[in-house]
Amino acid sequence: MAVVMSMSWAGVSPEQYETVREAVGSEEVAPVGGQVHVAWFDDHGLHVIDVWESEETFQTFFAERLAPAVEKAGITGTPESDFAPLHRRFIAPGVSGAA
Repeated sequence: MAVVMSMSWAGVSPEQYETVREAVGSEEVAPVGGQVHVAWFDDHGLHVIDVWESEETFQTFFAERLAPAVEKAGITGTPESDFAPLHRRFIAPGVSGAA
């Protein structure tokens, strides 16, 4: 069952996020099980909403690809994260790719 993963990581900067994004290369080689990724920043830090095939596919991606990139970017602390079953997903016609 697909899941929604929400994450907030205090203190993470846009520059650190970009370092991680480039190191992980998810836009070039999509992670197995990853379906949707949305990220934004506020005064507290990074926020992410992802849709994954399962919580297990995210955990595998985190261990194999994301954690090493996070370490490389010098990000410290622990994110607050939560998983919930996906009820419905809608992507507007004509929307695709990274922005």
